[in-house]
Amino acid sequence: MLFQPSDPPQRAGITAVGSQLPEQVLSSQDLQREVARRSGLTLPATLLKQATGIVSRRVADEGVYASTLAVGAARRALDSAGLNPLDIDLLVFASASRDMVEPATAHIVQAELGSRAHALDVTNACNSFVNGIDLARSMVLAGRARRALVVTGETPSRAVCKDPADFAEFRRGFAGYTFGDAGAAVVVEAVERGGVLHVDTETHSEHWEVGGIPGGGSRHPRGDAYTYFRGDGHELRGVFEKVGTAVIERTLHRTGLDWDGFAKVLVHQVTVPYLERFAELTGVPAGKLVVTVPELGNIASASIGVQLDRVYGELAPGERVLFVGLGGGISIMTMVWEKS
Repeated sequence: MLFQPSDPPQRAGITAVGSQLPEQVLSSQDLQREVARRSGLTLPATLLKQATGIVSRRVADEGVYASTLAVGAARRALDSAGLNPLDIDLLVFASASRDMVEPATAHIVQAELGSRAHALDVTNACNSFVNGIDLARSMVLAGRARRALVVTGETPSRAVCKDPADFAEFRRGFAGYTFGDAGAAVVVEAVERGGVLHVDTETHSEHWEVGGIPGGGSRHPRGDAYTYFRGDGHELRGVFEKVGTAVIERTLHRTGLDWDGFAKVLVHQVTVPYLERFAELTGVPAGKLVVTVPELGNIASASIGVQLDRVYGELAPGERVLFVGLGGGISIMTMVWEKS
């Protein structure tokens, strides 16, 4: 699609949402049984469920990729808005997962959709999707795009080590046992009122080694051992608690809002105990949260998108939603969005 820059709009926001979940459901009990069987480890009964609060998660079948989930979510978002793929002039694939190192997964999504937009990938761990929305908004406000489609497809379940050599290795990769798969998508375009009102970020890159998937890059281009998630969940939680809630407090102060000013608060969800700790530290009322982690697990950057899709139809114009992204690296991100 040939896009001629025009006078930039004053506001941009989310005008449509979609999500996609794999059909296969894997319970924590079945996952733990598989790990115990393949590793030979004796694990306490219901360990995964008790430690994480996660009862089940969705996992992608063979032949279902990050792009597959992104395409499914994209089609739902476009259909809900009555849009054709050719109505999009910017396509951002924003995810911690991808189909391959090269080319950008955005091109695979675009080829399947049949769109002709400028296409690129954005990746920043579990904050990728919110970063993608912010980038799309910036492009619209700059007059570089009229309508953007931001998609994510997450398949972190494929980075779970199911045959650890010993208990120490099991513990090192424990955070990975929280993972589930999902896709999400939003349309971002100019709006006359509302839209994205405020964005703030805080980054503490000195903690980049706390958790991640080391394989596939220039440090470890090959080797199956590097394709599994590594990171102690307790250490990850400790880092986020050490960083604190300053960015959230700053967002509330700068916008002049308190918790009553938000219809919903969408926060990246890792485990049930972590979500409860987040609520305790921030004071957000439990009724403002959209809880997905017990049934879906940690779905990485798709977490906020799936939550938004579940409540989008219930929101009235003028109601505000706070997004709180938490990503490895580490980064914390807030976005205040008002439905137009």
